[in-house]
Amino acid sequence: MLDPVQTPRAGEELDVASLETYLRRHIPHLDAPLEILQFPSGHSNLTYLLRAGGQQMVLRRPPFGRKPKSGHDMRREWRVLSALRDVFPYSPRPLVFCDDPAVIGAPFFVMERIRGLILRRDVPGDLALSPSQMRGLCERLIDVHKELHAVDYRRAGLEDFGKPKGYVQRQIFGWIRRYRDALTPDVPDFETVMEWLVQHLPPERGAALIHNDYRFDNVVFSPREHRLIGVLDWEMATIGDPWMDFGASLAYWIQADDPEELKRLRLGPTTAPGALTRREVIQRYGQGREIPEGEMLFYYVYGLFRLAGIAQQIYWRFYHGQTQDERFRDFNRSVAVLERTARRAIADGYVR
Repeated sequence: MLDPVQTPRAGEELDVASLETYLRRHIPHLDAPLEILQFPSGHSNLTYLLRAGGQQMVLRRPPFGRKPKSGHDMRREWRVLSALRDVFPYSPRPLVFCDDPAVIGAPFFVMERIRGLILRRDVPGDLALSPSQMRGLCERLIDVHKELHAVDYRRAGLEDFGKPKGYVQRQIFGWIRRYRDALTPDVPDFETVMEWLVQHLPPERGAALIHNDYRFDNVVFSPREHRLIGVLDWEMATIGDPWMDFGASLAYWIQADDPEELKRLRLGPTTAPGALTRREVIQRYGQGREIPEGEMLFYYVYGLFRLAGIAQQIYWRFYHGQTQDERFRDFNRSVAVLERTARRAIADGYVR
């Protein structure tokens, strides 16, 4: 039930000797030979498991090939983990940061490994979750998201970590620009959805530390008690509108009665018996701070468009031969499904 690892993919290997030499200088008691494996599931920053005797650590580095100008900032991810270690108990403990490209060819950092259960598309057969247990996992996922948004980011030293004023508008126009820049001839142009988002900008609703990729396969549960014990992949974290962060997460929430083409994109077990529906997710997150239905629709459509933008940036690299990762071959089809889903939600006028 633990997250699997494999030998690094072709073209994504690390220099073992160079990395081992560096780590021995910066991490105490690291004296066994270094073994490097790769977590195969990430789509953005690359994640590796480092083993040295009985010690296990995780290394994060940017992808190979073209990268967005403001993306894959390893120092930024390192900084947020360093700030959170005393105020948010679910974040991994950072160990060492390196910005010298001579070591492995790119900046990277190493953090502790949180060992536990990461739920991806389907619940493992040997876990046998009851519907009530599945519902409990969903509720814990949402509750920890709310805990994150309640963190006093100023007290944590992250007051300058983002620009919350004007965040909503910057996100919409920023993703419009990024999507157009990554456009390939085999995906929809998204112009109808982009125009709708621009015309329906909601008011700013405060500022919080936001994760920007919060979902089932970015959190770790304890295998027995099913407590949420870790939140991973902080590369897109910033200070911004918490409802925009929630909308980004809601876009991943695919439920059992959704169209088959959308269910094929599912990354988490959100169609399992007992899983919350999108309406129940909205109700649990928004308890005590409800917002108008039209604004909730905006956040959901934004989440779908943003997810399509992320997928398209990755697909652009595959389309132009900058990565050989076969997982990205059909991302153009995923982008098309997300566009149809966004247009359907707009036509409905509410989040189903």
